[in-house]
Amino acid sequence: MTLDPDVAEQLKRAVSERKKSLKEVVNDALRLGLAHKPESSRPKFKVEPVHLRFKPGIDQYKLNQLSDELESQAVAESLAKLKA
Repeated sequence: MTLDPDVAEQLKRAVSERKKSLKEVVNDALRLGLAHKPESSRPKFKVEPVHLRFKPGIDQYKLNQLSDELESQAVAESLAKLKA
């Protein structure tokens, strides 16, 4: 196993401070790390579907036509600004 330099340095300091062997420090650290179970800080997300209806007067089958009309209007307005 190859340790990152910062981890190796932390282990050296822990061995010195705790006056334990490298083996003991590594085993203690692994036990702590493996026993730790991260807690989810967010509640579980649940999606509840809701049937939405179109407002009266909106024909759902003509939405593409409406989109085309709005796009054409936007293009015409931007061309008018360029000419001005």
